[in-house]
Amino acid sequence: MPERNIEFGRYGAGGIKGHQAVARQLDALAGYIATPVTARRGLLARLHYLTRTDHARAAARAAGLTVTARTLRAWLQGTRSPSRKNLELVERAYRTVRRENVARHLTARLNREGRGTRVEIHPLNQSQVDRPRQRVVEFRTLNVRRWDRIVAAWAADDDRALDDAWIDQVVDLGSQWGQYEYVTNVGFAA
Repeated sequence: MPERNIEFGRYGAGGIKGHQAVARQLDALAGYIATPVTARRGLLARLHYLTRTDHARAAARAAGLTVTARTLRAWLQGTRSPSRKNLELVERAYRTVRRENVARHLTARLNREGRGTRVEIHPLNQSQVDRPRQRVVEFRTLNVRRWDRIVAAWAADDDRALDDAWIDQVVDLGSQWGQYEYVTNVGFAA
């Protein structure tokens, strides 16, 4: 089962958990605003995204952005600047709302009406491991047909559920699936 590599990296191997690589790729597909929140342009873009409709404002409140309408107006007009803590709240709320908004679209694109999406799994980096301790781990591809649980866990920012959903898919690699618990990269496109 998952987490069999209790002492990962003990002999110098490098990599990240497979579900973290999947989350990173889904984040790239979500198309976040590139300008940082600390820049005026980035802050304004995020605030406009979070306040343009009643639904967006409600989602932002649910995501933790609970400042008053007066404060939001002052930030948008530039008469006041948010504190570092509020900048973090704006960024977290923006990412949460953006994930919720694109999750349904990503799920449909990745499922492709039951055909699924081809996933490339790049194995862990063993360049720093002594030769006798290296395992033979190769580049693998896998066609994932059911993305619903993976994308739902990513949208909810639930690391444990994402790990479980990803392991359920990686098991299709056969008896070697445990070798791909840690990877250097997971690539797919929607």
